[in-house]
Amino acid sequence: MLAVGRITKLFGAEGEVNVNLYADFPDDFSEDQPLFTIVDSLVVPLFCDSFIRRGRGSATVRFADIDTVKRAELIMGNEIFVEEVASDDDEFTFEDLIGFTVKIGRRKGTITDFYDNAYNPLFEIELGGKEHLIPAVEEFIAAIDFEAGVIKLVLPEGLIEQ
Repeated sequence: MLAVGRITKLFGAEGEVNVNLYADFPDDFSEDQPLFTIVDSLVVPLFCDSFIRRGRGSATVRFADIDTVKRAELIMGNEIFVEEVASDDDEFTFEDLIGFTVKIGRRKGTITDFYDNAYNPLFEIELGGKEHLIPAVEEFIAAIDFEAGVIKLVLPEGLIEQ
């Protein structure tokens, strides 16, 4: 979870609170998604009945089930969190595979280049002292071991000469 703000003070008599928003607060936040806080070492979801931004760094929030000042005081000073969205940093591109060892059956080689063409992306593979151009398509990739730097390809018969 990612800390995105802190509940700072009461606002009104029906449990509304002011929240200071951190720079990491998502710009595309929707009232449909819950915020979270920690109460007695437990992660508690907080669903918003209303969420009104007050500039870039604060908001007035009314949480469902927190409808009195007394209930709001129980979460006063708490940080709020959102679930972290999977980052694109975990994704890879075919260019990231340049330098990987290639296993094609019992043969081993190296990916020496990648040609990015919308119609026919190609790996350049050095295999047995020869350069081969192999279509870079998911159907040919059987496994990738990023830690070991190894990719296993299963190619149709006749695509490369023996």
